[in-house]
Amino acid sequence: MSLAPGMTEQLSRARADLRLGVPVVLHDGTHAIVAAAAETLGKVRWRAMQELGAPLTLAVTARRAATLKARAYDGDLARIAVPASADLRWIAQVADPADDLNAPMKGPFQTLREGDATLHRAAIALLKGARLLPAALTAPVVGNAAEFAGRHDLISIPVDQIDDSAALLEKVVSARVPLAAAAGTRLHVFRPEDGSEEHYAIEIGQPDRAAPVLARLHSACFTGDLLGSLKCDCGPQLRGALARMGAEGAGVLLYLNQEGRGIGLVNKMRAYSLQDQGFDTVEANHRLGFEDDERDFRIGTAILKSMGFGAVRLMTNNPAKVAMMEAQGITVTERVPLKIGENPHNADYLATKAAKSGHLL
Repeated sequence: MSLAPGMTEQLSRARADLRLGVPVVLHDGTHAIVAAAAETLGKVRWRAMQELGAPLTLAVTARRAATLKARAYDGDLARIAVPASADLRWIAQVADPADDLNAPMKGPFQTLREGDATLHRAAIALLKGARLLPAALTAPVVGNAAEFAGRHDLISIPVDQIDDSAALLEKVVSARVPLAAAAGTRLHVFRPEDGSEEHYAIEIGQPDRAAPVLARLHSACFTGDLLGSLKCDCGPQLRGALARMGAEGAGVLLYLNQEGRGIGLVNKMRAYSLQDQGFDTVEANHRLGFEDDERDFRIGTAILKSMGFGAVRLMTNNPAKVAMMEAQGITVTERVPLKIGENPHNADYLATKAAKSGHLL
């Protein structure tokens, strides 16, 4: 028996370190890199990375590389060679699109095409998991990776332990929470084993586990759900779904903490800022380096299964959600449209969802 953290805890620590501006070491048994988040890298560690004496590389996703006109020889990412003249401001400007329109000519960039990008790909995966901009400043580790990590007191992670498996969920507690939409409501709280955000199941009435349950997978939206933002239709959809379930006397709404389609509130606000510059939702995500949608809907299916549900009448305008549920073993007997909340402020947003994300609006 040991009190030492297992790999799940170490991965959680690595994401937390990156958020704090602390680099991590990634290795595959033969090669290793030290990687830092471009977003949180401070002056002291920037100088320390330079003083390693090894060539520095800024790894960005292919989405961000396309905006920068940098060649993504690695397919899903580009490894940009950091010039000797670069400073911390250069790193920030390449990673963050906030000033792209003010300073559009950042290149030309030299991108690497030789060597394996597996370690850099793992660094970007960790950054996305940490809800940071997916841009990693890296340097090769010369010599033994474990000794290097120990000398600098850094977390060392084998890349074969970084995968896209959904974290296991544990139900922590449930309690009665009477809602305006339905007095007979229970709130169930689920905690991922990796220490990430908790997710909630709002169970209205006493749904029959043997019959398809009226269900909705609702991603957290601080601005829409709580503040009543008019830029999206999230708040009206949340309240409309609960009202429909209350009227029918039974249902389950899963409230998943995947703000901004899985990129986090900070990056969502960055996307909003880019939208103010004239880009649509999808274009803004791509300029930041993200895909159209970074959410993991396997979380929702895992919660439904743990609650004893195998079939749903899914409240959604997104056919991709239906396909995902079916692929994960949940039968969708009916897609229940939820067309609500359109206003002059979100008309373009909804049009983009229909045109680029396939929503049926």
